[in-house]
Amino acid sequence: MTTTVRKLTFDEYLTYDDGTDTRYEFNDGELVAMTPPIGLHERIIAFLSFFLTLEIRQKSYPYCVRAKGIEIWTGHRTRRPNVCVLSKQQELDILKKAAILFTPPLLVIEVVSANYRNVDRQEKWNEYQRIGIFEYWLVDAELKTISVLSIKNGAYQEVVFSLGAQIISPTFADLQLTVDDVLNADI
Repeated sequence: MTTTVRKLTFDEYLTYDDGTDTRYEFNDGELVAMTPPIGLHERIIAFLSFFLTLEIRQKSYPYCVRAKGIEIWTGHRTRRPNVCVLSKQQELDILKKAAILFTPPLLVIEVVSANYRNVDRQEKWNEYQRIGIFEYWLVDAELKTISVLSIKNGAYQEVVFSLGAQIISPTFADLQLTVDDVLNADI
């Protein structure tokens, strides 16, 4: 849903405040309102953020995890992934300015909702692949699957994990996490 009457510049977007708590993405000068996640999605997002943060600390990876607050510039628009794993340098680059990444993060996770399945599986897939996000997860609670996409030869290769399966992540080589752990998340 586009909400702006006139197109905004990117600089105007960076300081835009309509006095509400509505979150927006920027799309070629227009604001696109973000629908709030359902409770299950919020729980999965919280679990993955917590779990991956622990994994990073235990293994001393030079990464950090951010949920929902980070935006990614894809060339003509921004995207607000549910969970984003970025390098420590990327974190330092945005500490004192708008939390918009102009370089691809290491991993992006989207929790799929029925109304936005095509956005996650087509639009974001193409945009994330084009800008070089190496790893992209699609957590689909309705289908009870987690797809892990990683770039090989310039294109995403998808591996789908179902209930009972351990998730294999190129970014987190020793990850001990199953689809069941994520879909039954409880913090």
